[in-house]
Amino acid sequence: MNTFATTSPHDRPPGPGGAIRRRELLRFGLGGLSLPALLSARATGSQQPDERTAVIVVWLQGGASHLETYDPKPLSGSAYRGPYDPIATRVPGMQICELLPHHAAIADRFSLLRSMVHTGFCHQQGTQQLFTGHPVRILKQKPDHPDFLSITHRLRRDPHSPLPNYVGVNPVPYAGAAYLGPAYEAFAVTGDPNSPKFQVPNIGLTDKQKLGRMRSRIGLRQSLDRFSRDVDDFRRMQALDEFESQALNVLTGSAAKHAFDISQEDKKTRDRYGRNRWGQQALLARRLVEAGVDLVTTTFNGSLCGRVGNWDDHAVNHNVFEGMKHRSPFYDQAVAALVEDLYERGLDRRVMVVVTGEFGRTPKISYKASTGKGTASAAKGTVQPGRDHWPRATSILFAGGRSTPGQVIGATDGRGEDAQERVVGRDDFLATMYHHLGIDARRLAMADFSGRSVPLLRIGNGDPIPELTAGGRATR
Repeated sequence: MNTFATTSPHDRPPGPGGAIRRRELLRFGLGGLSLPALLSARATGSQQPDERTAVIVVWLQGGASHLETYDPKPLSGSAYRGPYDPIATRVPGMQICELLPHHAAIADRFSLLRSMVHTGFCHQQGTQQLFTGHPVRILKQKPDHPDFLSITHRLRRDPHSPLPNYVGVNPVPYAGAAYLGPAYEAFAVTGDPNSPKFQVPNIGLTDKQKLGRMRSRIGLRQSLDRFSRDVDDFRRMQALDEFESQALNVLTGSAAKHAFDISQEDKKTRDRYGRNRWGQQALLARRLVEAGVDLVTTTFNGSLCGRVGNWDDHAVNHNVFEGMKHRSPFYDQAVAALVEDLYERGLDRRVMVVVTGEFGRTPKISYKASTGKGTASAAKGTVQPGRDHWPRATSILFAGGRSTPGQVIGATDGRGEDAQERVVGRDDFLATMYHHLGIDARRLAMADFSGRSVPLLRIGNGDPIPELTAGGRATR
């Protein structure tokens, strides 16, 4: 197993009085490896795809109901079944919820995994288990371990690139780079891309005075030669240096300004995705990967979801069925347009699209009093139907990434309560995306702040889902 950051206290270069001087530390490179060693380790632990691959994650914050999207159960009985019927798709035998007609029309361009299982019953846990693979069971706003996007960002990042390598178009909550440091967090883009006033602040700066002040501040900080011996502080400073290096390129160049300028898309394309926040977020994600960004996440939340701004359809928050009816047209159009557009532009082999939230929802309908009136929710005190958290069965859409589309992978029981066929765990989910990105995750480890080696995937766990790798095919 290749390991990044293998230094010990005995390996540190001495300075006057035992202090570690900046110029001496820089020779050690990222996490204890020089740049040539880093590149060698990366090459040894990668499949090295024949083209630069990318991933787009469409994140449904709160957890979408699998029953009202990709795994309808029309025979489950009145205590479980919602009001919506399944519909046929372009793929024989694949049925999805009637709320997704655009999906149905392009089903031959994506695959559905219906048997994802993990143990994270709350939003923090669910997000962090899926993104890191670690079985966290306590509630934390940020993970203890870096997520797969931050790790990939570190392995593939070019600090001289004019584009950020990892962009969060409305970033995923509860994910993060943990001990890798701030250089490996997403380049965060907030605001509504559908607004005529939307812009990413400070990209493509041309004001010479502002640029001069920025370079002066960075140069002054880099000239300081007093550092704590604490390895945590050293690595944080190291990550900050790298962040500054690329930030300056992004802020002063024209490439990022062009990539983020969604107004350059023609009217028909923008209309195709939907003239709303989610549609334009999806379009911006496509623009970014087309321009050369490797990793893009886009979170679908906010007012398009309903009263509480997410997919967390407890009865106290939303009437689950009204919530799904309200948001599905925006969601259906945006995702279908993204998938179809990638195919039409010849980006489907290079780009993998992954659409999911933290978990599915309880198949058995719960009834509780609403906590407030609003979109998709009755007046306070009104009893309404809801579905709660359910990590025992999650449906995930995959598109592109060289896999054979039009597949249904795995199955749940007649009520949608438990995965029964082709059960997939969080490590398999991560291994699949790592594989597409050219990273052999079972052979690599990262070092935390203490220098302890932490495997990218838990030892003995995680294999790419064969149906989602090149040439794979599911058996329904």
